[in-house]
Amino acid sequence: MTGTAHVDTFARDRLPPRDQWPELVFDLPELAYPERMNCATELLAGAIARGQGDRVAVRSTEGLSWTYRELEARANRIARLLVEDMGVVPGNRVLLRGPNSPMMAASWFAIMKAGAIAVATMPLLRAKELTEIVTKAEASHALCDARLAEELELARPACPTLARVALFETDASDGVEARSAGKASTFADAPTLATDVALIAFTSGTTGKPKGTMHSHRDVIAACDCWPKHTLKATPDDVFTGSPPLAFTFGLGGLLVFPLRIGASTLLVERPSPDALLDVVERHRPTVLFTAPTSYRAMALAAKGRDLSGLRKCVSAGEALPAATRKLWKDATGIDIIDGIGSTELFHIFISHGDDDVRPGATGKPVPGYRACVLDEQGRPLPRGQVGRLAVKGPTGCRYLDDPRQANYVQGGWNLTGDAYLVDDDGWFVYQARTDDMIVSAGYNIAGPEVESSLMLHPAVADCGVVAAPDEERGMIVKAFVVLKPGHLPGDATTRALQDHVKASIAPYKYPRAIEYVEALPRTETGKLQRFRLRQMASA
Repeated sequence: MTGTAHVDTFARDRLPPRDQWPELVFDLPELAYPERMNCATELLAGAIARGQGDRVAVRSTEGLSWTYRELEARANRIARLLVEDMGVVPGNRVLLRGPNSPMMAASWFAIMKAGAIAVATMPLLRAKELTEIVTKAEASHALCDARLAEELELARPACPTLARVALFETDASDGVEARSAGKASTFADAPTLATDVALIAFTSGTTGKPKGTMHSHRDVIAACDCWPKHTLKATPDDVFTGSPPLAFTFGLGGLLVFPLRIGASTLLVERPSPDALLDVVERHRPTVLFTAPTSYRAMALAAKGRDLSGLRKCVSAGEALPAATRKLWKDATGIDIIDGIGSTELFHIFISHGDDDVRPGATGKPVPGYRACVLDEQGRPLPRGQVGRLAVKGPTGCRYLDDPRQANYVQGGWNLTGDAYLVDDDGWFVYQARTDDMIVSAGYNIAGPEVESSLMLHPAVADCGVVAAPDEERGMIVKAFVVLKPGHLPGDATTRALQDHVKASIAPYKYPRAIEYVEALPRTETGKLQRFRLRQMASA
C-alpha cells in the first residue's frame, strides 16, 4: 500500500488482515488497470477526453440538465469548497446525505476528486442510525441535502468526530451552492492509488450493527467493466433511471457510474414510488430502468393505458425475482426483466442473465469477470442439483471496516453471500433462500433484532421477536410477535401505535407490517429466542 495518496490513513489502517481478504481475480483484459487511478477522473475527464463533454450526463425530473463538462465543473467547485474551506484532506470520511439528485451526484464526484472517502446514507435513516454510521466511520465532514438536515443535527451531539457540515439544495448564503459558486471550475484530482479506499457503503448485519464495506477506486471502475459491459450492453444513447438510492451500491452503479462509464445519461428521481416511476417512464422516456421486484409488480398492475414504449431494458436486483412478477411485467410491456444477484460487499451484480437468454426461476450465470460455485458447510464444492452456500470471486470483494464478521463472509478466498443456491444441469444458478436471519423485503435488507430493539422501547411491549413472513407482493415482510404488558390489550389501535413508534425511531421501511400477539415467545432453557420456531409460525 506504499504510495497511497491518503494523508488520513484511517480506512487503510482498518482493512481486514490480508489473509482474510477474498481472492481478487482480474481475468479479463479490460480489468488491467494502472497503479494510480481516481474513479472521478476516469468517469468525467475520461468522457470529456473522448469527445463526450457536451453530451448530457445527469438530469432531474424538474428539468435540470448537466452535460459531462458541466457536471465536472460543478464537482470541481464543490471539491475546492471541501479542500479550501472545509479542510478536507485525502482519506477523510465525508458523510453524504440526500435523495437522488444532480447535486447528490456532483457531491459524490467532488469527494472522489478530493481523494476523500464517501460515506453515503439512505435518506430515510434516523438520528440513531446516522450516529452509528458516523461513529463507525469516524466521519469528519458531511455534505447534506438541506431538506434532510434535521435528523443529522439530532445526531451531531453524539458524533464528536463530525466537525464540519455543509448543506446543499438551499439558497442560503452558507450553502454549498453559494459557497462554491465563486470557486474556479478546475481542480487537480487527487492522485489516488487504484487500491485506495473510495467509499464505505454500510449494510446491516443480522444483529442490526452496521457493517462498513470498503471499496476502492479500482472496484468502482471494475464493476463498470463487468456486468454492464458484458450483460446489460447499454449504449451511449441510453437514458438510465430507477429507484435505488445512490447510497446503495445498487443505485450508485446502476444510476450513476455505469451510465457515465459509457457516455450515457441518467435521469435521477427523488421520490421514486411505483406510480412516480410510471409517470417518469411515460413523460421522460428513459430506456433503461433499475428497480426492485416489488416495484415491477406494482407498476405492471397499474400499467394499463400507459405508454412505456420508450423502455428497452429493465433490471431487477436486491431480492429474488418471483416468476409471477417477471410474467406480469412481460405481459404489460413485452420486456423480459434482466434478473441479477449482487451484494454491497461485492459492489454490484455478479450473477445474471441477459435480456435475450432468460430461464424463469433461475437468476442466471456468473457475469464475465466473476466465478461462482455452491459450497457445503465444510467449504467443498457441491455437485449440480444440490443446495448449498453461494460462493463468489471476482475483481471486487468483501473488505469490512474493522469488523470480525469479515471471517464469516470470506472463507478460503471465496465471498460467501449468505444465499442458498443450487446449480442446475445446464449451469444456471437457482436461488433457494437466505442462509441467515436477514429479512429482505421489497429490496431492503432489514435486521430483525434492530426492529425488536425499537419495539422494546414502547411502554406496552413486554417481549417481542421479529422474523420474515412470506408475502405475495413484497416477497417477505417484517412480522413481529409481541407479548404485551399487563393492562395493554391487543387490537388495531395497539398495532397502529407500535407501527408508528417503530417508524418514528428507525427508518420507516423497517416497521413490522404484521404483528401477532402471543402469551409468550419460544425460548430455550437459557433464554435464547428460538427464531426458527417464529419463522415456522410466520409461515403457517
